[in-house]
Amino acid sequence: MQTRRIFLDTETTGLEPRLGHRVIEIACVEMKSRRLTGRHLHHYLNPDREVDAGAQAIHGIDNSFLEDKPRFKDIAREFMAFIADAELVIHNAPFDIGFLDMELARLDLPATQEICARVCDTLKMARERRPGKRNSLDALCEHYQIDNAHRTLHGALLDAELLADVYLAMTRGQESLMMDMSAPLPKSASHTSQSEGAARTRPPLRVLRASAEERAAHAAALEHIRQESGGLCLFQQESRVEDDGNADDAGRDSS
Repeated sequence: MQTRRIFLDTETTGLEPRLGHRVIEIACVEMKSRRLTGRHLHHYLNPDREVDAGAQAIHGIDNSFLEDKPRFKDIAREFMAFIADAELVIHNAPFDIGFLDMELARLDLPATQEICARVCDTLKMARERRPGKRNSLDALCEHYQIDNAHRTLHGALLDAELLADVYLAMTRGQESLMMDMSAPLPKSASHTSQSEGAARTRPPLRVLRASAEERAAHAAALEHIRQESGGLCLFQQESRVEDDGNADDAGRDSS
């Protein structure tokens, strides 16, 4: 089954939904199996209140621009359908989720996490991978060499697209090892009577053991993968299980 992820960002009238601040821009970008599909949802919204000067300095959106835009209630069902059963990927997720849940609650609709499958906070991920360093979206674009020169102001759609690039960069260590098992086998691997006959006449295979230097290089490569994947390296887990099994076998042989 394809993994469906929605990269989401919002812009707001201020910083605190409990003080009545509202969502004024929402953007969602769809990805399936680590590939952007081209589908997105994007709306500017009339908040029925003033945009704080501090917020306007960040995103550049003022009330005159929002006067003829729809209200959140007008796009709520479309938004819910777009994120349904997907993994939401958000940078600083508590901020956006707090605003979205406030907007949904005003309409007596379910909270965000009751609609989507799960929420992934890339700010939390980045802090785990880069403790003590700046982990804003701009800082991560710089670290992963993602071009964000066109980002002069915050904008929900642009930020959602940049976040998708950052997420792929942050998680590529583990995903790059995955094989496409749906690809057809090469002709040399197909079972024919000729190849089976050759296999029967083939001499026994020689078993070549890895040298100490090769084993050390292999361990170093696995450690690099472990760091890149945030400790989710399945190869090392398998290796530990195998090593424990070999140790048990050695103990049984010596007893």
